[in-house]
Amino acid sequence: MRGAVTAGGRSLRPTTVYAVSTSGWRRYRQPRRYLPYRLVNSGVSQKMTESVARLRGEQLTLGYGKYTVAENLTVEIPDGHFTAIIGPNGCGKSTLLRTLSRLMTPAHGHVWLDGEHIQHYASKEVARRIGLLAQNATTPGDITVQELVARGRYPHQPLFTRWRKEDEEAVTKAMQATGITHLADQSVDTLSGGQRQRAWIAMVLAQETAIMLLDEPTTWLDISHQIDLLELLSELNREKGYTLAAVLHDLNQACRYASHLIALREGKIVAQGAPKEIVTAELIERIYGLRCMIIDDPVAGTPLVVPLGRTAPSTANS
Repeated sequence: MRGAVTAGGRSLRPTTVYAVSTSGWRRYRQPRRYLPYRLVNSGVSQKMTESVARLRGEQLTLGYGKYTVAENLTVEIPDGHFTAIIGPNGCGKSTLLRTLSRLMTPAHGHVWLDGEHIQHYASKEVARRIGLLAQNATTPGDITVQELVARGRYPHQPLFTRWRKEDEEAVTKAMQATGITHLADQSVDTLSGGQRQRAWIAMVLAQETAIMLLDEPTTWLDISHQIDLLELLSELNREKGYTLAAVLHDLNQACRYASHLIALREGKIVAQGAPKEIVTAELIERIYGLRCMIIDDPVAGTPLVVPLGRTAPSTANS
């Protein structure tokens, strides 16, 4: 097949999708021509000049149909940080992440990427800058693990270009980092939930974007693989300068591994900043309605949330 790239001995069409959503893979057309930094015939380039953050949402109204999840929400994903987005179920964490990645369009407001309206970019250009792991990703047909991970290289594939050495190296490194090399030739459909999650994470790693958004990446993983993944993400942030944002439900993992927290409740930012600066017993009770004590993690020295239960007396160190 002309223009095909291969991985694991099987061909991959150059029109392979780059992103996933809860409803499956999202397909994009490859335009003949695009202007990545502004809309054609837009007149004046609309630039976001108020912030130096590469990824920012401004006065966002988010929702599904008539149901509004968040209103007038302004948020930044700070460059060079590992940001954990925390909050109770239904507060808008996943919706925010999907909007920042352009899988959803806000009802009002704008998302800015590298100083430009994100809608001004071609889809493939967005995929070269932002990698996304969405919830409940579905596999596009009966493919092997290696083929799935190789899909992460699509944004970097010029039209009618064969599989390159750098693509192979990126796939190999991603599979090694997530511990799934031995599963390379196995069908994704036969994997356990944890193995499948690691395969999707490897695909995002193979995409090699400077910004990575991960929606509940530790879902389906046992505690050992949760720690392996979080340590890998922390290493990517500290040593290679990746900007990361992940929705996490485990508060103690968020405090230990993230350098920046965004705490949401009912679609509003309640607090944001370094874990040691914002995590208090009062904050946890305000967000989750849970009484707790905050002590120092004996290993990392970060805040450690110790639940007291809803009927316990409100005694806390903060």
